[in-house]
This record gives sequence, structure tokens and C-alpha cells, in this order.
Amino acid sequence: MRHNQWMSSSAVTFVFAFALLAMLVTRMWLTSRQIRHVAQHRDQVPPAFAGTVTLEAHQRAADYTLARQRLDLLSTAWGGAILLGWTLLGGLDTLNQLVRSLAGDRLGELGVQVALLLALSLIGSLLDIPFDAWRTFKVEQQFGFNRMTVGLWLRDQLMGGFVGLVIGLPLLTLMLWLMASAGELWWLWAFGATASFMLLLQLVYPSWIAPLFNKFEPLADLPLKARVEALMQRCGFKAQGFYVMDGSKRSAHANAYFTGFGNTKRVVFFDTLLSKLSTNEVEAVLAHELGHFHHKHVLKRIASVLAMWLGALALLGWLMTQPAFYTGLGVVPNMDAANHGLALALISLASPVFTFFASPLMAGVSRRHEFEADAFAKGLSGAAPLSSALLKLYEDNASTLTPDPLYVRFHYSHPPASERLAALMAPAGQAG
Repeated sequence: MRHNQWMSSSAVTFVFAFALLAMLVTRMWLTSRQIRHVAQHRDQVPPAFAGTVTLEAHQRAADYTLARQRLDLLSTAWGGAILLGWTLLGGLDTLNQLVRSLAGDRLGELGVQVALLLALSLIGSLLDIPFDAWRTFKVEQQFGFNRMTVGLWLRDQLMGGFVGLVIGLPLLTLMLWLMASAGELWWLWAFGATASFMLLLQLVYPSWIAPLFNKFEPLADLPLKARVEALMQRCGFKAQGFYVMDGSKRSAHANAYFTGFGNTKRVVFFDTLLSKLSTNEVEAVLAHELGHFHHKHVLKRIASVLAMWLGALALLGWLMTQPAFYTGLGVVPNMDAANHGLALALISLASPVFTFFASPLMAGVSRRHEFEADAFAKGLSGAAPLSSALLKLYEDNASTLTPDPLYVRFHYSHPPASERLAALMAPAGQAG
């Protein structure tokens, strides 16, 4: 039995180490391909955009992409080293022992496990801060996108942590309590509780959480408001209101989105978007967002997330009963205490290594949804307004027009400009 257990533990270690190495090599290879491809095409505007995009704008987008990808190379290597440290090099095991020694009997078993996961999350956030700061104040600043002061950035970090704690602590405590109290099928109860919580969060986010970070003012442009209201009525959609968000206080990037469910559903325009697009173009962007609702993309995405979450919980329900799951990932399980916190920590650390290889599938589905939403908008307002809006947004956001095709298949949730605009201009029935 001891020999079989050792073999099982070694197998877990081997599979994880192999998957981690494969993920890191693949990610860095793809990023290197992207860097080479964009650099090779930097000095010539693609023929399809020769009359609409200047060489200066094309080169700026290339340089912005290269700066971001080079930072991604560093952050990938850093993230891999941190993950290796938490798992096979014993970091999580050391943290578990430290938390238990400091807590003693004061917190109780449930409190100790909550403290372990909070400590892991806090340390992970602190380790990510240097890259977030460099991305904001070096890369985004260099290309004129950053609008944040250091004070606002620090406020966002603290507020984000506070909101995450207020939301996550009760849910985490409930999860650990169910793991200890609900028997072998705890994961079904946990799925029901967390799924309900996630759906509730969608309802309260627009009114209670988003305003903690940004100001939302009712859309004051009456002609534009009349246009978008008429569009909504024509499509049979209702919203709680139309709002303008002060995105410009943080970034020059532009966007628009739907948020919420039912009576809380609202349309949000970044102020940067309204300053860059004409009324026809804004209407076309909104029509695209309506296309997502028409095709039920939001519901499909929520259903797929919940299905994957259910599968993850079921898998965890089995893994947490296997000693090799802990020892194979560098952790000595508690002999006289529960291991639920360790199990949650390990699954959260290890799962991205394996789910990475599903990236092409998930990104492909997302790109297909974007094509469908574009086709819906094209049917409502024609191809020209959305095409011109997208071209402005690609240029203003410095999105490269020449991404590496394989990198796109792994990482792009939206189609690259050439594919998207070609689909819009194609005759009906030939797009996508």
C-alpha cells in the first residue's frame, strides 16, 4: 500500500510538472510568435487598411502590442515560478503550518482554513502588484492611455481588496462549512449556494458595486438617447436606463456594455466612446451589444461557466479524498484536522495549468459570438456605421492589425480587425 501510494503521488507530481512546463513553453512560444509577427509587419499598413489607417497609427499600434507582449513574457515566467513555489517547492505547505501555528486554538478549525485562504490570496495579490503597476504607469502611460494618478491606483487596489473581502469572505466560509458538514455530496450543495450567489451578484453589481469605482450619469445627449431608445424598442429590448461612465479618469480606452439582469439591466457607455464616435456609430455599437442578447450569448456564457464550475466542484469532491492529491503537489495533509482549505487552495492553483489548453475552444466560441452579434447589428443599421466605429476603436485603442494567426486562436476573444471587417462587408450568408 505504501509503495502504491508513493507511485500515485509521483504520478500526480509528474503530470502536474509536465502540464506546467507545457503551458509555460506554449504561452511563451505563442507570445514570441506574436512579437515576431507584429514586428515583421510594423513598417507596412495591410492593403485592406491602406486607405483608412496611417502608417504612423499602424506603427503606434505595433509598438504598443510589442510592449505589452514583452511584459507578458516576464509575467508568464514570474507566474510560473510563483506557482512552482506554492506547490512542488512547498510554499503552500509552509504557509499552512505557519497559519496554524499563529492561530493556535483561537480561530477554530473553520477560522484557520479561512485564514489560510485569505493569506494565500493576499500574498498572491501583493506578488502581482509590481506587474500591474508597470503595466499601468509604464506601458499604458508611454502610449498615452493611462489617466490614473498613483493615489487613484492605490485607492483602486485597496477598494478592490475590500470589496473582494466583503463578497468573498461569507462565500468562502459557507463553502468550507458545506465541505465539512454536508457529507459526500457537499459539492452539489456548494454548487447551488455559489451559483445562487453569482446570479445575485449580477443583480446588485450595477447599482451597488460598480459605483464604488466609477461615476454613472444618465445619458444627457437627448438626440442620441432618442436614437438608442428607438433602437431598443425596435428590437423588443428593455433596460433600466442609459448611463455614461467616467472611464476617462482611468484610461483613454473606449467601450460600451450591458450589465445586470431583468429590471436592473442597464446600458453603459464610456465617456471616451461618446467622444470618439458619431451618433450612427454609437447606435451601431449598441446594436452589436443587442446582438449578444438576441442570440442569448450572455445566458449561454453563464450556463457554460456554471457547468464548468459544477464539474470543478465534483472533481474536487473526489480529489480531496486522495492523499496523493496533496502530497503530489507539495503539501503534507493535516493528520488531525480538516484539509478542505488546502484542497481549495490546490485546485485554484493547479486548475489554470490544465484549463489553459482549452483556451482555443473557449476563445473560438467567443469569436463566433462576436461575428453573430456583428451580423445582427449589420441587419439593423447596415455594415458601414459599425465598420467605421470598429475601425476608429481599433485605431484609438492601438489594436494591432497584424496579429499572429496562431496567437489569435489561443488568446483573442474578439476577431482580429481584418477578419471582422471582412465579415461585415461580405454579402449576406457569407460572413463569419
